[in-house]
Amino acid sequence: MKFIDEIKRRRTFGIISHPDAGKTTLTEKLLLFGGAIQEAGAVKSNKIKKGATSDFMEIERQRGISVATSVLAFEYKNIKINILDTPGHKDFAEDTFRTLTAVDSVIVVIDVAKGVEEQTEKLVSVCRMRNIPIIVFINKLDREGKDAFELLDEIEQKLQLTVTPLSFPIGMGYDFKGIYNIWEQNINLFSGNSRKNIEETIKIENLQDEKVKGLIGSIAANTLREEVELVEGIYPKFEQKKYEEGNLQPVFFGSALNNFGVRELLDCFIEIAPTPRPKESDSRLVKPDEKDFTGFVFKIHANMDPKHRDRLAFIKIVSGTFERNVPYLHTRHRKKIKFSSPNAFFAEKKEIVDISYPGDIVGLHDTGNFKIGDTLTEGEQLLYKGIPSFSPEHFRYINNADPMKSKQLAKGIDQLMDEGVAQLFTLELNGRKVIGTVGALQYEVIQYRLEHEYGAKCTYENLNVHKACWIEAEDNEEFKEFKRVKNKFLAKDKRGQLVFLADSSFSLQMTEQKYTSIKFHYTSEF
Repeated sequence: MKFIDEIKRRRTFGIISHPDAGKTTLTEKLLLFGGAIQEAGAVKSNKIKKGATSDFMEIERQRGISVATSVLAFEYKNIKINILDTPGHKDFAEDTFRTLTAVDSVIVVIDVAKGVEEQTEKLVSVCRMRNIPIIVFINKLDREGKDAFELLDEIEQKLQLTVTPLSFPIGMGYDFKGIYNIWEQNINLFSGNSRKNIEETIKIENLQDEKVKGLIGSIAANTLREEVELVEGIYPKFEQKKYEEGNLQPVFFGSALNNFGVRELLDCFIEIAPTPRPKESDSRLVKPDEKDFTGFVFKIHANMDPKHRDRLAFIKIVSGTFERNVPYLHTRHRKKIKFSSPNAFFAEKKEIVDISYPGDIVGLHDTGNFKIGDTLTEGEQLLYKGIPSFSPEHFRYINNADPMKSKQLAKGIDQLMDEGVAQLFTLELNGRKVIGTVGALQYEVIQYRLEHEYGAKCTYENLNVHKACWIEAEDNEEFKEFKRVKNKFLAKDKRGQLVFLADSSFSLQMTEQKYTSIKFHYTSEF
């Protein structure tokens, strides 16, 4: 059965962490092992002119941060791996939360010096809610940082994970000698030379062996023995089933920048990481080995190529095979669409692909048919749920700064909002447009992209709004009264749902108490 084998070959995962822990650098090194790129451009160092492969947009290259999730794929030891590199900044958290609906497992990157940071906590809690299997990678061991045991404790307490180290550092920072690989029982010596592509490992049957002293010196050898004994004493043994249920998290140590400890992570990952998992829809649980195709849009990216106005809808395939030029049912529009050039991602390059399997991510050229969360099937009317729009926390009026370009501005705003960068509300009172975002950095991204991609200029004006709530109500007297009294606080979102913009948490409470039959929701999915 070729179809079943293809599913078993697939691993789709996301990389998450706090900003600057080294997600994009790790992604690049993984691609290097897959032979997808020849030379990695680390994000930080300015000497290398080649920007990081996974940061597409101009603004990402200028600031050295990732703004949008990028999709990359490569093959390693006959396993097809799909990586979703997510932004760490909290202003782009929404993009990351959506991405987590499309992955089967996750690698969390933690900076050895900083330990667990707030953004890591938020993202991991989302993974715990969905029981996504997690592997932890502790990065930057070539710098001084926290003690390994201290760090493992911190991970257990702050992230509420149950960890088990599968590799362990020998020394750290200045004294960093290498890594003892508990999973495969060998030692990997660190030479400090990052140019070396793939390092040699030395097989060690037993840590009591004299060979160990010769390699790392007697002091380090004794410390290592004690530490590994401790590890085996304190932490639970690795169990595949517990890991897959999200109740046990393996930990690896390394330095992504120096390409060190990454191979261990990758080798273990392809052995233990889950193949594509079933997904819940509104009517039933869909399994990957069903023969009928289903999939959903988790992200839309406008203008991947600034020369062409194109939009790509990213689709995660849940079951069946996706083939080009075959008509599929768009369940929200209830019409069939066929795609002549579905794209697969391979590092920088996009390739047109004839057939894709569950777990794969396909980019479809979109002329405005898709919204985030849309479902495609072979004919069955079903809907994948669980891709929320969060209630924004920042609000500003958007004004047109160049009256000649009002058409471009309208088109630009329209497309960027479909992409899910932010949410657009139109006031009932005077029809002014308000943009709501999760983080303040979004406004800069919107302004920058409107100008560079659509040639439209805009200015912002502050608006005192505390929260936006979606309203659910029956058409009764109380609702009419509410609409009359609160008229200047009401707006419609892009789908035409009614939204109440509360100017403070106090007024929101008062309104909720006064109008008891009306329900106020913080996400648009109710």
